[in-house]
Amino acid sequence: MRDFVFHNPTKIIFGQGALGQTGGQTASVGRKVLLVSGRQSLKRLGIYQAVHHSLRQAGLEVTEHAGVQPNPILSHVQKGVALAQKNGVGVIVAVGGGSVIDSAKAIAAGAMAGHDVWGFFKGKKSIKGALPVIAVPTVAGSGSETNNGMVLTNEATNQKIGIGNRHLFPRIAILDPTATFSVPPSTTAFGAVDAFAHLLEFYLSREESFSPWQDHYSTGLMKTLMAACGAALANPRDYQSRAELMWASGLALNGISAAGLGRVGFPFHLIEHSLSALHNIPHGAGLAAILPGAMAFVARKKPARQALFATQVFGVREADQHLLAQEGIRLFTGWLQKIAAPTSLADLDLPRKDIPALAVNTQAQARLWRLTEYPPEIIEAILWECL
Repeated sequence: MRDFVFHNPTKIIFGQGALGQTGGQTASVGRKVLLVSGRQSLKRLGIYQAVHHSLRQAGLEVTEHAGVQPNPILSHVQKGVALAQKNGVGVIVAVGGGSVIDSAKAIAAGAMAGHDVWGFFKGKKSIKGALPVIAVPTVAGSGSETNNGMVLTNEATNQKIGIGNRHLFPRIAILDPTATFSVPPSTTAFGAVDAFAHLLEFYLSREESFSPWQDHYSTGLMKTLMAACGAALANPRDYQSRAELMWASGLALNGISAAGLGRVGFPFHLIEHSLSALHNIPHGAGLAAILPGAMAFVARKKPARQALFATQVFGVREADQHLLAQEGIRLFTGWLQKIAAPTSLADLDLPRKDIPALAVNTQAQARLWRLTEYPPEIIEAILWECL
């Protein structure tokens, strides 16, 4: 195990009925609130009203900023920054999925900066402070409610960039599994894939090879995600499966799974960011479509970790590492098919002619993440494998 520093200051309130604590918890942080949310579905379900009521009951001054879309966009965040600054907002409350929470983080950082928020994502400006964020997730998957990362799409340049900073940890995360009961089946599945991919990235791409504790931690969460996703799809109001999905998603990307592994990579997300930036594909669907092919590409040269994946996640054994790696990928692909997720770019009807542009588009993110081992020609070769 390599040396590391683990720091996660987010306070977590977990449980049935936790939504009702939003107002009281927010009041402990600030009085003027910017309430960031998505489109109309939460209002139809009553979740947005419950959070809004809790904030009002606590005597807070609420300014609303709705309309965050999947794969959140820069222009909407810029409007949120202006709104926060105009109204003297002191705390951001995000109610929604990962896109909403990421937008709230970007607004929180942008509201305290004297420049356009996109400067952070270009790597030209550093985040030196941010308004406190209260995260109220309604989808299990991204883990943004318990980590210091955010992703934003610049619709003018077709760049989807993810960055991290210690100021971006939410101050408080209110995790109420009942808020995910009415999530559509595809959203449940894609969220589980996203969380699974967070674990898989660090499991396969790292410096440290000897890490039995981390291996068991990550593969245990992977198996939990697969089982809970299946149970939630079979019975959407099954509290236990929804609770397991929500908690496992947070644990997948809160810093623990990468601790002690040395330098880790995020190549699958690198590729998917370009895929959803150029084609506006749901993030989890994009990951599902590229994972089997990308894993097969990597396994041909480095089968050892993927052979271990097959054994630790699916319990299969085989003397030949290449065959074992292939079997693990086959079983993982079978799970994706079982939850009705895509398993190839062909499932997304992606035109072959778009592959070179997708490969080139990854490079801005590759530079920020220092993934020099993934130039356009390697990305293009992986994408061909994903067809």
